Amino acid sequence: MLSSTTAFTASLDCPAYLAVAISQATTAPFYATKEWQAALASPTARLIDLPRITKSQLREHSPEGFLPAGMNIPNLLARGLIEEESTSGTSGASVRVVFGKTWWAEQERRALVRHPFLAELFATQPKLRRAVLTTPGCSGVSCYNRWLNLNQRTQGDSLFVNQSRIPFNLGEEKLAGMAQEIADWKPAFLDVDPVHGAWFALYCERHGLQFPTLRFILTSYEYTSVSHRAIMERVFRVPVIDLYGSSETGHLLIEYEGVMRTIPETAILESTAANGIGESLVTTLTNPYLPLLRYEVGDYVERTEDGYWLHGRKRDALIDTHGRILTTRMIDQTFTGVSGIAHYQLRQKVDGSAHLFLVPAKPADDLSLAQTQLTAELGRLLGTAVTAECVALIAPEDSGKFRLTLREAA
Repeated sequence: MLSSTTAFTASLDCPAYLAVAISQATTAPFYATKEWQAALASPTARLIDLPRITKSQLREHSPEGFLPAGMNIPNLLARGLIEEESTSGTSGASVRVVFGKTWWAEQERRALVRHPFLAELFATQPKLRRAVLTTPGCSGVSCYNRWLNLNQRTQGDSLFVNQSRIPFNLGEEKLAGMAQEIADWKPAFLDVDPVHGAWFALYCERHGLQFPTLRFILTSYEYTSVSHRAIMERVFRVPVIDLYGSSETGHLLIEYEGVMRTIPETAILESTAANGIGESLVTTLTNPYLPLLRYEVGDYVERTEDGYWLHGRKRDALIDTHGRILTTRMIDQTFTGVSGIAHYQLRQKVDGSAHLFLVPAKPADDLSLAQTQLTAELGRLLGTAVTAECVALIAPEDSGKFRLTLREAA
């Protein structure tokens, strides 16, 4: 194995914190292959010269294969140094990941304070109460997967409110109870999956409910549609801020002024495309128990002058009649300014045509005007026929997350 000082120490594109990440990785069994050792041994190697880590490789080798020499999971757990979790499995089977006991909270705080408004809030009040509304299918880091009482759902400054995978099935009594818990908790912000957050916002709108202590809404867990954002902004009248990351990597981007900004202390984010839309690659910097170099997260991103735009999961991209990739973001922009929609899913069939499922914000609304407008615009985008219908609910994946766009398997 390479020593911690062999690789990258003199490279101009390698700041000190990246050198630390490299030194941690070089003693991990996964990086012992000839390909990795040759790349890491080069005195002139750059980050972009390194191989990539695929999702399947991480799934096969994590966590033991990525632990630096001298570490083992049972010992680290016995000493209370790490937490072991599993990812939600959005892009395939779940992956086991490990990180230090305080790492998740520390890297989240770094991400939040990159936003000037949030930095100001946390400067005056280091601990802000949050109410969490997300799928119980997520990692145990941030949500639950069984029915628990109020005390069991309260952890420090966080109250985990929702315990249902499908928000559209929640009755008025259950939603009223959730609203009362939030009112009693007096949170400074809501931490939401956008589908759950938008559906709860519509309930609050129907009943004229507001939460006076609420300062902002944090969306994460999956792609935030312009429809979800519009509902939450209209109802709660506070900023809706998108946060992007994964259990494997921590938080990578936070939204500010319409652009996703990086958190350079936590990770290095690359795009495979110098211009336009590319795949995201992540090199982690602060988790010594799972050092990842150029990990393929499975998302599309687009570089901008100040940061990135998120385009959604690779597996969720559609294809037009000319073979061009249409990302979730490209589809979602079609919904800008279209009112009355609580949620949607556009399913592309094997023959290239597509069907649009719409969940109305008001159950009695047939969304006839929206259907006409959207099928025409989406049809032009795809270059093929698009049909539509209203439905009472759209089910999530086994992971508990929803997919705005998807292609049916052949």
